[in-house]
Amino acid sequence: MPLPRPAERPSPTGHTTSTTERGSFCLAVCTCGWTGPARRSRDLARKDATRHASG
Repeated sequence: MPLPRPAERPSPTGHTTSTTERGSFCLAVCTCGWTGPARRSRDLARKDATRHASG
């Protein structure tokens, strides 16, 4: 199994989240297919990913 990239955050629940950029927006995505809302703030997108992975 390859090591996750630095932007990816594996969690105990088996979800691996990362952030991606679409134009001037950033959003959180997960290997389970979940996608967070588009945000202008990368920090908020990372928080969305953390909340998803821990919940």
